[in-house]
Amino acid sequence: MLRFMINRAGQSAILLLIVTLITFFLVNLAPGGPASTMRMEATEEERQAIVEKLGLDQPVHIRYVEWLKNALQGDLGTSFTSSEPVIQRIMERLPYTIELTIFTIVISVILGIFFGVISTVKRGKAGDHVINFVSVIGLSVPAFWLGLMLILLFSITFKWLPSSGVGPRGAEFELWGWISHLIMPVLILTTTVLPHIVRFTRSSMLEVTSQNYIRTARAKGAKESVVLYVHALRNALIPIITIIGMLIPRLLSGAVITEAIFGWTGIGTLIIDAARGRDYPLVMGITVMITIVVVFCNLIVDFLYSRVDPRVKNV
Repeated sequence: MLRFMINRAGQSAILLLIVTLITFFLVNLAPGGPASTMRMEATEEERQAIVEKLGLDQPVHIRYVEWLKNALQGDLGTSFTSSEPVIQRIMERLPYTIELTIFTIVISVILGIFFGVISTVKRGKAGDHVINFVSVIGLSVPAFWLGLMLILLFSITFKWLPSSGVGPRGAEFELWGWISHLIMPVLILTTTVLPHIVRFTRSSMLEVTSQNYIRTARAKGAKESVVLYVHALRNALIPIITIIGMLIPRLLSGAVITEAIFGWTGIGTLIIDAARGRDYPLVMGITVMITIVVVFCNLIVDFLYSRVDPRVKNV
């Protein structure tokens, strides 16, 4: 187990290095370049002084090595637009995005496995057709359109839920106010993840329940609930855990649109602001932080995978 996790950690470190390398060079090769962020009213001497202060007069590979050394010490640079440390701006927003992600994953996994098993049990019947139809609808409907429709219905028409914001926090925290602001963003993100888990659970359960050991368990008189949830579901979880790990990047990218629609002040809205303002250190910092979150989640998935299927420990 230890060797397996060390190998995965090493692969994750290499992946993180490659992502930072590609992102840094793409950002610095973008039209306009970092120097275009300088004030237009500044004199040429002032602009040159700022360029030298930021190290923008150095070759791009030199700047990357310098950035990497600072990043390894926890310094992701200074934001061009606010002159604040990049890590500070990210840590102010990251908890809000993680909050959405955790709620979405927990709800999607619970409901996805439940409806996937139900669809397996009701295979070919009305319940199975309804679940498959709703899953296809969930995969087809654009998140931005559904978000606008929810705002129109629940915020404008019925006035049940707030249309934007993260709700009361800190000393002004109020439970319903917090939950009411979470409902629609989590619902939108869940629609992008839940159908995949339902469909993978169904296909995996159908494959497992056709195996000989499942027939043997039934022939021995085991209860159907024991056959499904003890014998079948454990083995069916292997591909389900894998797809959950693959959906995490999709979930984080979907959070950009969702946060923009609902005015949720997380990483999604921050990266939009950074791109608009050509705040390259902030773009780099957000990319690194999102990559770290994705890599960490995939490490957890690998660990769970090894617990469910001991054969992967030797991979």
